[in-house]
Amino acid sequence: MSEHVYRATNRLGGAALRAFGIRTVATGLEHLPTSGPVLLAATHVSYPDFLMIGQAARERQRFVRFMCRHDVWHLPVVRAAMDRMRHVPVDRQAPAGAYVTARGLLREGEAVCAFPEAGISYSYTVRSLMRGVAGLARETGVPVVPVALWGSQRVWSVGVPDERGKEPRPCLARGRRVDLDFGAPLTIGAGDDLTDWTRHLGAVLTDQLEALQRRPHHLPRPGEHAPWHPAHLGGHAPTRAQAAHLDVVPRSAISPTWGPPSA
Repeated sequence: MSEHVYRATNRLGGAALRAFGIRTVATGLEHLPTSGPVLLAATHVSYPDFLMIGQAARERQRFVRFMCRHDVWHLPVVRAAMDRMRHVPVDRQAPAGAYVTARGLLREGEAVCAFPEAGISYSYTVRSLMRGVAGLARETGVPVVPVALWGSQRVWSVGVPDERGKEPRPCLARGRRVDLDFGAPLTIGAGDDLTDWTRHLGAVLTDQLEALQRRPHHLPRPGEHAPWHPAHLGGHAPTRAQAAHLDVVPRSAISPTWGPPSA
């Protein structure tokens, strides 16, 4: 039953992407195994990131179980669908339950996707990371496929609130391109330190994300005001320092030793 619901949801998602003329281009899909347990660790730049990743994964015949904010389950109809697709609710204040559920799915041979930033970065850099991915990978022995995506932030994402305290609304402009990169699998040894490994993951994700951000078709035009592009790469999004009061980061997250300076 879960896969029937997932297939129907995928069809609806694909139809929505086509309706808005959104084209997704994925590289490195060969790194996503067609069977067996795998943990995806993805950057988070927009609200519909899960849709883009899920669509790409279907090319490898995988139904990805996403670790998502628990408040999505507050809507009864949505809750039923999320449960049937076996997605995992994550309460940032009490994440142990999500960890146990994700561990069980991996032991069943599922593909699970986590967003270790625990939220969207207002600076569009890889922000502080949680240790959960490292912990799951070390305990289960599954490979971690790092995933970066870019372009979806121009569809619907966070942004500096206006004078009314409102963040940007979804953009209905057609013809957007979203690029995804599935990186080479990472492993963690039984004796490896979770913090050190998480810092390595941050560096890997940063390299992937910035490679996408530097692609010519994603660069701002000369003179264009680009709040949807990172400041250190020529855009006008807040810097890490400017975004610090906007990014709600759990205290247990690992502060960046990767990417541009925070100051």
